[in-house]
Amino acid sequence: MRIVFNRQPTLGSRTGIGHYAAELVNALTAQSGLDEIHVYPTGWMWRMHARLTGSPKDGGNQPSSKSDERRFVPGAGLVRRVLSVPAVRGALRSLQPLKFRHFQAVCRRERYDLYHEPNILPMPCECPTIATLHDLSAIAHPEWHPADRVKQYQRHLERALDQCTHFLTGSDFTREEIIRELGVSPERVTRVYHGIRAGLMPLAAAQVRAGLMALDLPPSYLLHVGTLEPRKNLEMLVRAYCSLPDAVRGMCPLLLVGKWGWNTAGLARQLEGDARQRGVFHLGYLAEEHLALLYNGARALVYPSHYEGFGLPPLEMMACGGAVLASTAGSVAEVVGPCGQLIDAEDEDGWREAMGRLIVDEDWVRELRRGVREWAAPFTWRRCATETFGVYRSILQPSTMPLAA
Repeated sequence: MRIVFNRQPTLGSRTGIGHYAAELVNALTAQSGLDEIHVYPTGWMWRMHARLTGSPKDGGNQPSSKSDERRFVPGAGLVRRVLSVPAVRGALRSLQPLKFRHFQAVCRRERYDLYHEPNILPMPCECPTIATLHDLSAIAHPEWHPADRVKQYQRHLERALDQCTHFLTGSDFTREEIIRELGVSPERVTRVYHGIRAGLMPLAAAQVRAGLMALDLPPSYLLHVGTLEPRKNLEMLVRAYCSLPDAVRGMCPLLLVGKWGWNTAGLARQLEGDARQRGVFHLGYLAEEHLALLYNGARALVYPSHYEGFGLPPLEMMACGGAVLASTAGSVAEVVGPCGQLIDAEDEDGWREAMGRLIVDEDWVRELRRGVREWAAPFTWRRCATETFGVYRSILQPSTMPLAA
């Protein structure tokens, strides 16, 4: 098989889809054997996209290696500021057909057997196409997304449904939602669970203490990891935490780790108001190398999201042996499984009480940590790649390879 994989989502500051694309293409390449995994874009097209995002200017198959992460493109900050101008974004969108034609020409020249789009909406092409549909939030809950993103989905989703031979998704919850809401036949949708990044594991207590001191972080804290945006439900989380007694908050601050998303004016007002004085701190987007330390140092991960297609942070926290307090939202409950404590995303009183108990009740924290590593262990990128290869073969060789469950 000759597979072409769109690696453009790996560029920039990675969120969930970027990590998925980077980890999966590396795991696929490692398992490819006689099969061939090719990436797009490469050459001048890759360098152009890298310059626009300030991302590594690598041209090979390893978009997530540490050496690549440290080689940033000069001048990218200025370029990104220019790209934030609406007129410039509109002009670039008008050039998209040229990019599509280039991709189509590459597919014809290289005679690829299959195209895998890891970020929902595939580029038009004649190859059999598979896309990873991470969630339907932009369709089911447009109020949680910027208007231009919603319009893009509305404009291209029908074409994607017609073009794609098959869809992958990261949870049974999302698979059922795709079948129910989009009318896709069940045999065209396969759930393949995501994996846990290398290095996310329990660390020695002395190493954690030294690392937290080096980063000027407190010895104990509640942690949230993810882009700051409306569907993460962070305004509720901050209100619930700030309403805890002073003595309780003084024992364990709340750290928000992630870049600013869109429509965050309300959260920004909270943080600029009295939330900081009450122990809430936004650390921004931290380097990948610090993530294991952050999880290990946290008393618990708090994850009150309204909606997730998968929800990597709770799983990553459990891989590090940590306690998880999460919402009951769709796939989050599926990923957390029997571990952790689940609370309705709208239950502000429940979140306040649970966070207060996490801070003061050592026995409960130990109970929430019991069995979490064993639950997280099967979620590997190796398994994700193996099952993804199974879907590839089922599409190209349907008589010899059944679809994954």
